[in-house]
Amino acid sequence: MHLFLSQNPCKNKKPTKRLQGNPQTAPNSSNRWTRIRSTRKDNHDELIHEQALAAAILFRQHQQQNGSASGSFPFDRSVSLRHPNGSGSKKTQLPRSSSSRARSLTDPLLQPHQLVNQDIKLDDLETNHFVLVHGGGFGAWCWYKTIALLEEGGFKVTAVDLTGSGIHSFDTNGITSLSQYVKPLTDFLDKLVDGEKTILVGHDFGGACISYAMELFPHKVSKAIFVAAAMLTNGQSTLDMFSQKAAGSSDLMQQAQIFVYANGNNNPPTAINLDKSILRDLLFNQSPGKDVALASVSIRPIPFPPVLEKLSLSDLKYGTVRRFYIETPEDNAIPITLQESMINSSPPEKVFRLKGADHSPFSLSHKPCTSYW
Repeated sequence: MHLFLSQNPCKNKKPTKRLQGNPQTAPNSSNRWTRIRSTRKDNHDELIHEQALAAAILFRQHQQQNGSASGSFPFDRSVSLRHPNGSGSKKTQLPRSSSSRARSLTDPLLQPHQLVNQDIKLDDLETNHFVLVHGGGFGAWCWYKTIALLEEGGFKVTAVDLTGSGIHSFDTNGITSLSQYVKPLTDFLDKLVDGEKTILVGHDFGGACISYAMELFPHKVSKAIFVAAAMLTNGQSTLDMFSQKAAGSSDLMQQAQIFVYANGNNNPPTAINLDKSILRDLLFNQSPGKDVALASVSIRPIPFPPVLEKLSLSDLKYGTVRRFYIETPEDNAIPITLQESMINSSPPEKVFRLKGADHSPFSLSHKPCTSYW
């Protein structure tokens, strides 16, 4: 759901050392001083240029927000893909962005806290409490950049470790049901005071987990955000969803899966390990190396029985919660075609696309999407 800190693509320059005394007494000093003055002028011009671009972006966004009555969306079209839930056919192709230019690392001229706080008054929101639910094998640790960004914006954030995940000590091989796996999340929601609501954000298998929680506690969920996640329909399991992969699609997931048979080879698998030599290509193909390194020492087995379990979702409970989907077009774990298939099967209120995002968009620090919510 996914965010976040912009990285400077420019290399650090070695500071220029001043000449002492009269510059004319040193050989070639005139050229050197010319270069110093030129560098300062270039830096000054670049700063003015960036400030002008930032001002133009703010002015354009202000115009879009004030013109929302005309039906336009108050978001930059170059960043996202929108799919309002209308009366059209579910098979209708998603509208494409008006811009074909890939977003550059140098595009965001605003600071991260501006991206989150921009024109948002926390007191006017139904809730400012985000609950982040990780995907299979991940843990609360994967959201560290998202947590920092949201907290800097004044939001309240809770990242849970599902049973047998992250620092939760339970043995993954002992998990026998989805309710057992999701228990840390449902216990958390159950303890919220009456009237308190949250924004649930689910990544990967976490999408099935927040769907389960939405069915149990619809009155405690203001919105649900599916980030490259399993957004299932009634009677469908996560395994059913993965079986819909188109013929000829990437088989990286199959290559990465290592089944664990803790109850013996004659019984069904108890968990799935992921081959760490394929983690980068499968989950982090667009992400920084440090996030791959963090995952390689933190990722844990995925319990298998919850993946097999079919969800029971009703219109009266699950169906009353507003849903949003964030697509990741460079995803090798849940390909974009599979994401769009889920969207067409059960259209959410809106769909956003993070250009250049892999399966772990929370690792891509230059992909702000909290401002859309």
